[in-house]
Amino acid sequence: MQDETDHPGTVPFPRTLREALHQFFGNGASAHPAVQFLKYGFVGGLATAVNVVAVFLFCWKVFHCITPDDPFVRLFGLEAGPVDEAARARLTNWAYVCAFPIANAFCYVLNRVFVFVPGRHGALREFSEFLAASAIALGAGMAASWILIHAFGAWTSVGILANLVSAILINYVLRKFVIFKG
Repeated sequence: MQDETDHPGTVPFPRTLREALHQFFGNGASAHPAVQFLKYGFVGGLATAVNVVAVFLFCWKVFHCITPDDPFVRLFGLEAGPVDEAARARLTNWAYVCAFPIANAFCYVLNRVFVFVPGRHGALREFSEFLAASAIALGAGMAASWILIHAFGAWTSVGILANLVSAILINYVLRKFVIFKG
C-alpha cells in the first residue's frame, strides 16, 4: 500500500486551520490541489516581484527605455528622458531577456522546494524544461508587450503587466502538467 503523500491528488482538503497551514508550508506532495494552487500563487507573486523589479531596473538604469510620464517614474520620483516608441519597445524586450535568468533561477528553486513534486524527470531535464516553459511564456509576453508599446503607444508599465499575465497562465499549465509530477 502506498502512502497518500506519493500522490498529491489523494491529499484531502484541509478541514482546520492547522491542516491548512501544514499543507501550505509543507512540500508539494503534502498539499491538496487547491492549496497547491495557492502556494503556486504565493511563489508566483514573489517571483513576479523579482521579475518586475529586475525588468524595471534594466529598463530604467541599463536601457533607458522608461519615459517621464510612466507611472513608475512618477510614483517613485525617478528621472527619465524621452525615448521613441520603437526603441522603447525593442529595449524593453532586451530588459526582459536580461531579467530572465534572475527571475527564473529564483522561481525554479521555490517551485521545486515549495510547490510541486519534483521527480517526473531528472533534475537537469526538469530544469531545462522549466527554462523552456519560461522561455515560451517570455516569448508570448514579449510579443504582447511589443505590440502594446509599438502599435498602441502604451506605457512600458502596461507592456510589463501584459507580459506577466501571459507568463502566469502559460507557466502554470506547463509546470503543473508537463514538468513536475503535479
